[in-house]
Amino acid sequence: MPRYARAEREALADLLLDLGPDAPTVAEGWTTRDLAAHLVVRERRPDAAGGILLPPLRRYGEAVRRRVAARPYAELVARVRRPPVWSPVSNRFTDELVNTMEFFIHHEDVRRARPGWLSRDLSNGLQAVLWRRASVLARLALRRFPADLLVQAPGFGERTAGRGGARLRLVGAPGELALFLSGRQRVARVQIDGPATPAERLRTASLGF
Repeated sequence: MPRYARAEREALADLLLDLGPDAPTVAEGWTTRDLAAHLVVRERRPDAAGGILLPPLRRYGEAVRRRVAARPYAELVARVRRPPVWSPVSNRFTDELVNTMEFFIHHEDVRRARPGWLSRDLSNGLQAVLWRRASVLARLALRRFPADLLVQAPGFGERTAGRGGARLRLVGAPGELALFLSGRQRVARVQIDGPATPAERLRTASLGF
C-alpha cells in the first residue's frame, strides 16, 4: 500500500536538515525552525494544537509553539521525522488520511520559498489522493466566496463551490489546487478563467480553513 504521507514527511525532514533552521518558507514570517515547531506541536501537543483552527486557543497554541521552537533544531527535525505512535493525527490508522496533504503542502512551503523552484512530477496515485483532499477543501475554503466556482483537476475530477455570483473556473493539477486552496495562491500554478475582478479577488483571498 502506498505510503504517501511517510514519503512526504521524510522528504521534508531531509530538506529541513539540508537548509538549516533559518531558511524562509512560503508561510509568511515563518522560518524552517518555525515550521518544524508547528508540526511537532500539531502531533505531540493536542492541548495546544487546537489553536491551529480555533481562535480562542490561538494565543496559547502560539506560546507553546514558540517554546518548542527554542529546542535544538536537530531535535525538532528528528521529532518531525518520527511522530509518536499515540498521536491522534499520526498513528497508523490516521496517518495517510490526515497527513498526506498536510506534509505535501509543508514540503512545498519549503521548496517553493527557494529561488528557481520547479514543480515536481507527482505520481498519479499521489495526485489522486491530493485531489480527493483538495475537492473537499474546495467546498470548505470557498464556501463564502462570492462567485459560482468550478474547480477542475483535468484527469481527476471537478467540484463546484462558492456562494454564487460571477462564474469562475479554477483549473490545475491536484497538488497545485491543494496549495491554492490552502492559501498559497502566490506559488500555486493554476489557471483562473472568468471576469477579471472576481478572478483577482480569488487570487488574493484569505483561503484555507
